[in-house]
Amino acid sequence: MLITHDTRCALDTVVDLVNTAPEDDTAADGLPDVATLTDFVSNHEISDVGALSEFDLSAVRKIRGRFAAVFAAPDARAAAGQINELVAAAGTTPRLTDHDGYDWHVHYFAPGASVADHLAADCGMALAFFVVAGEQERLRRCEAPDCRRAFVDLSRNRSRRYCDSRTCGNRLHVAAYRARRKEAAG
Repeated sequence: MLITHDTRCALDTVVDLVNTAPEDDTAADGLPDVATLTDFVSNHEISDVGALSEFDLSAVRKIRGRFAAVFAAPDARAAAGQINELVAAAGTTPRLTDHDGYDWHVHYFAPGASVADHLAADCGMALAFFVVAGEQERLRRCEAPDCRRAFVDLSRNRSRRYCDSRTCGNRLHVAAYRARRKEAAG
């Protein structure tokens, strides 16, 4: 599957956005305030975003939940429904652009769109490409029991199971190894 630079950036952004959501009622929100949202926008080089407000923070948190539903969708039809609602609500206006040293690429958000509409349009379209390509199952959650972080499986054979093989994957492999050794020792 060919993934363009702008699609990859949108995928990274949507995964990072979904992963800011608290795992449960005891966990802290990864987007606690407008300053953190501003940092998120800056770190992900989201263009054409003006000054952010509490309204923007609230709107981004709402679409974050909608994106999480795409990663939790049981099949392509359910994912497509979620994506269609996100993209339609954002009022997409596809246009070609070259800016900030990047070659020609497509922006799907309307000029002057809010940051939430910007994310819904660009990130929604990036996820839509996966559904169209029959690759919706690549939009996953980590299989580690104590981690439910979202990720996009870009491995050739769709075999990635953990958000990070060096942390979650390694921790589970070490635990399984120790359990086998303990059982063998009897």
